[in-house]
Amino acid sequence: MNRMDLAKLKKMLLKKRDSLLAEIQHIQKETLRKTQKDAAGDLSAYTFHMADVATDTFDRDFSMGLASAEREMLMDIEDALRKIQDKSFGKCEACDKEISKSRLKAIPYAKLCIACQEKQDKTK
Repeated sequence: MNRMDLAKLKKMLLKKRDSLLAEIQHIQKETLRKTQKDAAGDLSAYTFHMADVATDTFDRDFSMGLASAEREMLMDIEDALRKIQDKSFGKCEACDKEISKSRLKAIPYAKLCIACQEKQDKTK
């Protein structure tokens, strides 16, 4: 892979990393730091309906799941940036072959080539 391609991919990775960090901070600020009472907008200490509590709990769990998935993607991006630095970027972690440029343009933090990813997906 030439320098220009690597520079473009690095720029994409940095932009995606910044976006994910902002999103994670937003989720933490708006969702995870609120108490259940605050999230419901209830001024009293008493819950009026079990469905409201269930909805609030679902929303909080959903937001935590999103934040967790985004953290995983963030770790993959950090790993890809590290690989660019140590010149091992673009190699499949399973078969050690080059990952196609088109795959890396679509998913710049991809760890596996398409063939190995398909094999892994089939075993799940």
